[in-house]
Amino acid sequence: MTHLDDEGRARMVDVGGKPETERVAIARGMVQVTAETLAVIKAGNLKKGDLSGVAELAGVMAAKRTADLIPLCHPLSLTHIKVELEYAEHPPRIEVRAEVRTTGRTGVEMEALVAVSVASLTAYDMIKAVERGARITDIRLVEKRGGSSGDLILE
Repeated sequence: MTHLDDEGRARMVDVGGKPETERVAIARGMVQVTAETLAVIKAGNLKKGDLSGVAELAGVMAAKRTADLIPLCHPLSLTHIKVELEYAEHPPRIEVRAEVRTTGRTGVEMEALVAVSVASLTAYDMIKAVERGARITDIRLVEKRGGSSGDLILE
């Protein structure tokens, strides 16, 4: 276990000796809603405003704060964060996607996952007055590139 010291205590991994490489991670998730809620979203009739704009910005802001939220994550200088929401009809849902990049010694998987998580939570917060039964599901890493362990495609 790389995150445990000789006595079994949690520790941050020393990545100082690793080479800097371009790192990319893509994560996805979804918020399941009713057709009625999706219609309200698409019509722009949410009382809290533009769901896509607010949730995408929240995801970007969250990715930048990942090391503050996940105790053993390294603070990273992120070079690119893109969070996108798309609406799908069958079944009705909000699809959330985040892509995060850096050039560094450790990957950005957690940053992409945090971005999707917070964007999904923000979407839920914005629609809860219309639908309290919405469900956040399937948050997962779908792609990772760079680093010594190589590329990983999970889709």
